[in-house]
Amino acid sequence: MAPRTGIVFDNDGLLLDTEPCWTRAETVVFERHGREFDLEAKRALVGTAPETAARVLERLLELPGRGEELSAELYALALEEIAAGAEPRPGAVELLAALDGRWPVAVASNSPRSHLLAGLTRTGLADRFDAVLGVEEVADPKPAPDLYLRACGLLGATPTGSLALEDSPPGVAAARAAGLYVVGVELDADAVFDSLADPAVLTTIVEQLD
Repeated sequence: MAPRTGIVFDNDGLLLDTEPCWTRAETVVFERHGREFDLEAKRALVGTAPETAARVLERLLELPGRGEELSAELYALALEEIAAGAEPRPGAVELLAALDGRWPVAVASNSPRSHLLAGLTRTGLADRFDAVLGVEEVADPKPAPDLYLRACGLLGATPTGSLALEDSPPGVAAARAAGLYVVGVELDADAVFDSLADPAVLTTIVEQLD
C-alpha cells in the first residue's frame, strides 16, 4: 500500500483574511501603552505564537516583565475582532471545495484554537477539515515542525508525501523541517503563487500528490 498523503493549510493570511483583525487589535494595544503601531512592529508580530508575541511586545513597548500580560491583552482583542470580521481570502473557499474528498485536509495555526475556530466558524469553513490544530496542541510553535508533524499524524499521512500551504517564513520553515512539500503564497517556497485563486495552485497540488 502506498504511503497516505495529506494537505495541511496555514490559516491566518492564507485561508482567512485575519490580518486586518490583528492589526486593529495591535493598534489598540500600542495606543493604550503610548506607542504608535507601525510597519516594523507588524513585521515583528506576523506569524508569531503567544509566547513569542509576549517577548516582541515587551521589547517594542519597552515594558520588561509584562510580556505575558500584554500578549493576553492582544489576543483577547484579536479574538473579538476575528469573530466579528474574519473573511475568506480570495480562492480559499473554491480551493477547499475542489479538494473535498480527494485527500485528507488539516489546518494548523500558530494562533490559539479559540481564534482559529472563531474565524473558521464565522466563514463557514470549520467542517471542511479532518483535523484542526491550534498552537497550544503542540510543544513548540512554528518555525518548529511540531504542528505539521502532528497534523500529518492526525490525518494518517506521511509528512514526506504530504503538502503544506503557507504564507509566512515561520510557516515555510516549519513545513520544510517536517518534510512536506511547500506551496507558498507571496513568499519563497517549493512552488510560489500570488493567491490561492490562481488555478495553478490546484494543478500543483494534484501533480504533487497524485
